[in-house]
Amino acid sequence: MNRFIRKLKKSSRVLRYIYYVICIVYIISLFFFIKSLLSLTGIETILRIVFIVFFILYIVIYAFWNLLNLLRRKYKALIATSVVSIIFIAIFCIGSYYINMVYNNIDSITENDRLVYTTYLIALKDTDFDNDSSIGMLDDESEIEWNVLAKTLYSEEKLVNSITDYSDYNSMLRDLYDGDIDAIFVPGGYVTLFSNEEQYANIASETKILYEYSEEMENQDLILSSNKDFNEPLTFLLMGVDSETSGLNANAAFNGDTLMLITFNPKTLTATMVSIPRDTYVPITCNNNRYAKINSSAAYGTSCVIDTVSSFLDVEIDYYVKINFKGVVELVDAIGGVEVDVEAPTYGADKYDGMMCEQNSDRLFGDHLVCIEPGLQTLNGEQALAYARNRHMYIGGDLDRVRHQQQVVEAIASKALQFSSINDLQNILNAISNNIATNMSTNTILSGYNVIKNMVSNVISGEDLLNINKAYLETYSLPVYVPSMGTTTSAQGYYVDSLEDIRHELKVTLGLEEEEVIKTFSFSVNEPYEITSPGSGLRSEQSSSTLPNFIGSTVSVAEEYCLEHGIDFNIEYVDPDSEHYNPNVAVGLIGDQSEFIGVLLSTVDNLTVYVVNSHAATSDEPSDTDPSDNNGESNLDDENTDDETEENNEDEGLTEDELTDIILGN
Repeated sequence: MNRFIRKLKKSSRVLRYIYYVICIVYIISLFFFIKSLLSLTGIETILRIVFIVFFILYIVIYAFWNLLNLLRRKYKALIATSVVSIIFIAIFCIGSYYINMVYNNIDSITENDRLVYTTYLIALKDTDFDNDSSIGMLDDESEIEWNVLAKTLYSEEKLVNSITDYSDYNSMLRDLYDGDIDAIFVPGGYVTLFSNEEQYANIASETKILYEYSEEMENQDLILSSNKDFNEPLTFLLMGVDSETSGLNANAAFNGDTLMLITFNPKTLTATMVSIPRDTYVPITCNNNRYAKINSSAAYGTSCVIDTVSSFLDVEIDYYVKINFKGVVELVDAIGGVEVDVEAPTYGADKYDGMMCEQNSDRLFGDHLVCIEPGLQTLNGEQALAYARNRHMYIGGDLDRVRHQQQVVEAIASKALQFSSINDLQNILNAISNNIATNMSTNTILSGYNVIKNMVSNVISGEDLLNINKAYLETYSLPVYVPSMGTTTSAQGYYVDSLEDIRHELKVTLGLEEEEVIKTFSFSVNEPYEITSPGSGLRSEQSSSTLPNFIGSTVSVAEEYCLEHGIDFNIEYVDPDSEHYNPNVAVGLIGDQSEFIGVLLSTVDNLTVYVVNSHAATSDEPSDTDPSDNNGESNLDDENTDDETEENNEDEGLTEDELTDIILGN
């Protein structure tokens, strides 16, 4: 050993120290490089193993062989292999940096295991809150912010106020604004959740926060995670978070205005995309299947949205993706813009000389307005967001907006993989990680590598990146009276056969159903050929209807309607002393009805009509009340005296046979 050390000391000191440094630095950098490679689970596994084995063998050979070269003072081989080793060290450092950059960006997309949940106790600005004030609370004990944390806040603040339980938030908000209760418990993102409802548009300025309570808890959304990866067909629900700032808070509230379901098959590189209009009237699963606009499900959390959409479209949803739409600006700019065929405005186009104009990403008008000429063009980030947001300049309103959003999403998907440098890739990944959150694990996301590789291969070979089927749900206007809100809401019904077509197409993409083969085809040179989209086209069977106004009608009209729709029908004859008496309706006709006019028909099991049996004495002053100006509530004139009633009965009372003839229209 002493002889070995003496011979080694006689070698070149400079080259000896270079040898030592290279061995140490190589081993350290290789360690981190191997660690980075191992993090890429499922990506080119065999190739990664080959690299790891090769680089380990290389350092073993380098160290042993060059030790002999030092002893034999053969420095040329040492210098040559040392240069190669330095190149490898550079590769390890650069490779580790970029692998970690990609991995960390992907990892940041996955939502945290634990989140901070918040509940507020709010009241109207001019309300004085004290121990005698009443508080409203949702009674669903599975709701974290509405109920669980609300009870904790109540206990922590030692409140002694009476609690009124509610089964839905609409009734609770209505009672708050009507003054029936003094304060209510709401989630931390209540302004975002409710400000898009017309009656609560100014909720931020109309309310004040009395108390707040926050607690870090297990992320409830991650409980929804699937165990599928990109090696099998998947379903994603995209939910828009219309934030006014860049970046996406892990616990950001969203209003459900943008709901887009995508089914994807990695084997066929086919996707089907369908947007659900925000006002579509459907059963909300977490609210005892009560009907409401589908965007209202967001108030109960991500799981409620997923369950509601899954039930509506009849497909299992594997993963969700929350997208901050302000981040669209950053992402589109990072990929150098997107090519979109901008549709010409169909409503109020003259206002801006035929251009489509919308607020900028900061919701500013005036000089900040973003205006776009119609036609095929490359849009920058601000323009793409403006086009995706605009609905007021199109006759179809929200229906047109969802089509435009699909255009933008498709354009981004087609362009995102066409980056020309590592710097472009880094900018794209930064934009994605800042503005997207999902319940997919990092390993699940990485499993999509092979899919991306195939898509890139398609682009290189000149084929389509991805075959995307854009489905459209045909809807119709469905004004519905909502008793819990005390008002009529402008909802959208849908056509059942349109929905069935979309459900079928989604399942075809997932491989759950066979695609129907079209065996005949015809066309006319005089008519342009149009590619039809799943769900689109003229439809007939409507999903829902509302209860008509029978006030002023004969009993036979109402009875026939109830018989046709399976509603139990009852008749009551009323005189002026009844709360259901209507002085503006002729004797023998319906003066009131037990169910509100305009309520969803599917919620009506039985109907009682109140037929005017006799009239009170005629008043000198004519009534200015419209006989149909109510929602199933009587417009009874409470000032009729007993004498007037008796006189009316004497003058206009009818025998049972006469009344029957009038009712039957004889």
